[in-house]
Amino acid sequence: MSTEKGLNITLKVWRQKNAQAKGQLDTYEMKDVSPNNSFLEMLDILNDDLINQGDNPVAFDHDCREGICGACSLHINGEPHGPGRNVTTCQLHMREFQDGETIYIEPFRAKAFPVIKDLIVDRSALDRIQHAGGYISVNTSGNTQDANAIPIEKENADKAFDAATCIGCGACVAACKNASASLFVSAKVSQFALLPQGQVEAKDRVLNMVKQAEAEGFGPCSNTGACEIECPKGISIENIARMNREFLSASLTK
Repeated sequence: MSTEKGLNITLKVWRQKNAQAKGQLDTYEMKDVSPNNSFLEMLDILNDDLINQGDNPVAFDHDCREGICGACSLHINGEPHGPGRNVTTCQLHMREFQDGETIYIEPFRAKAFPVIKDLIVDRSALDRIQHAGGYISVNTSGNTQDANAIPIEKENADKAFDAATCIGCGACVAACKNASASLFVSAKVSQFALLPQGQVEAKDRVLNMVKQAEAEGFGPCSNTGACEIECPKGISIENIARMNREFLSASLTK
């Protein structure tokens, strides 16, 4: 039986009915929160209490709770996904906080991420960027080649795999003072730019995805590196440099 002392915390939670409504921070006191609870489990407990009191629960997004879907995108004490590094909000645990601490919980802030309700934002802009170029042509003529039989330099394969770990959570956007999606776009461009299967659409891909990011209202790269620091998957800003090279080359030859 655990004798670990629970935490008494104050929550300042952003409540907003919809994108048009004016939002505000509401205060909730929570007692004896287990340090072993995940952050989302703590919010579940808060919502149970609110429902039992006849109040509306706090709307927040989640799905797998295993750190691979990117849905649990919360701004916690001024940081996307909170104080942890290389973790999503669902992987953050209450032991990262101190007894008596006040915790501010807000939605990701970006023009391209309009609030749906409370802590949930519409991140479909990232999907539209992927739709603009995140695909490859596949030979289905009946004389296809097994992808595993295509030789690829290990360094390129490793870099492509690292870029492909992006889960599209939007933390890079929330961390950037310009609300730039450059790290996200560059990860999606890089994973194909480094592989032979991605060469057919390479020029159109980078041009279309960058154009779509601009159309969605994301800002330009700030060059501060905050996106890399806050990315739960540790995506490197080297991908942004690669995207810029791909974009320049495509712009000169298209």
